[in-house]
Amino acid sequence: MAVPVLVVVPVVALGAVNILSPTVTTSTTLESATTTTTTTVPVANVTLSAVGDTELGNTPQLPADPAEYLAPIKAALAAPIVFANLEGTITSAATSKCSPTSTECYAFHVPTSFASAYRAAGITVMNSANNHSHDFGGTGVLDTTAALHAAGITQAGLPGQIGVVRDGATKVAFVDFAPYYNTNNLLNFAAAAQLIGQAKKTANVVVVYMHAGAEGTSADHVTRASETYVGEDRGNPYAFAHAAISAGADLVIASGPHVLRGMEWYRGHLIDYSLGDFANYYDFASVGPLRLSAILHVTLTPSGSFVGARFTSVVLSAAGQPTVDPSRASAAFVNQLSTQDFGANAALIGASGALRPPAG
Repeated sequence: MAVPVLVVVPVVALGAVNILSPTVTTSTTLESATTTTTTTVPVANVTLSAVGDTELGNTPQLPADPAEYLAPIKAALAAPIVFANLEGTITSAATSKCSPTSTECYAFHVPTSFASAYRAAGITVMNSANNHSHDFGGTGVLDTTAALHAAGITQAGLPGQIGVVRDGATKVAFVDFAPYYNTNNLLNFAAAAQLIGQAKKTANVVVVYMHAGAEGTSADHVTRASETYVGEDRGNPYAFAHAAISAGADLVIASGPHVLRGMEWYRGHLIDYSLGDFANYYDFASVGPLRLSAILHVTLTPSGSFVGARFTSVVLSAAGQPTVDPSRASAAFVNQLSTQDFGANAALIGASGALRPPAG
């Protein structure tokens, strides 16, 4: 399948605007006199929310009303830009990557109409850099891209693909990675740095997402080493996140381990090493730490500097449905992991859910 070298698909039409100081000029003619008024549109702070692995079942096991399934979490998700990892495909294709006799292969797909349910929940950006984006081959990839675009959702993560969206006049680029050749590949640090640098020239703010690390209840710690799962090299999330910020990323977010991980400050930037599962209609276990999830809200300046962040604890039902958790179990769990894994560099969540900014 031919994949474009670069696909930039904005949620809203960006037009020909200057990234740093867009202007709107109007002219009015009154008899023989012409007056021109120039209005400068300020580039302001950008606010986004992000969640982890998200899918709405697997055909034929599907929620009767996918929009209703996500409705309880919609208000908590709300932000000018809402990001989620699409853990699967949106296609009616019937042939998956799995052998009919396989007991260890998983392939996920939902009808193309389900894309509108993601958008109705407020999601504006979805990632396809993961191990399930090609579950139904090239047809599934093309169908997913078409469905997301038709729903008004920006896609990121296929080879060379950067997703660009906007909060007001501030442009935000999402550069997403996974340890696979058929996505932006996080195992190739040099190519990743080049793509991040390209995004930096395109937008005011650059967010890097990584689908990295081992999976399961024993994978909640950042090991600072290369991690494997079912024989696959899933990359070194710690090294890649640091390299991404050194290359120009302003924020790094992640999922893939199916469990929450800690958060770290690095060079004044925030790294969230896993937001866990966000929604999975009976596809994954929702017990113990696997039932803990989160929504991360982050505000950055137009130059990418940290302004503030808020962590909302979420819990998954047995059906994988997310709801806000007033017990704040996820926040307590993440604070414990962050302290153990990063010490003085831990990004800690306060009682109100606000993240404490780095000292100095």
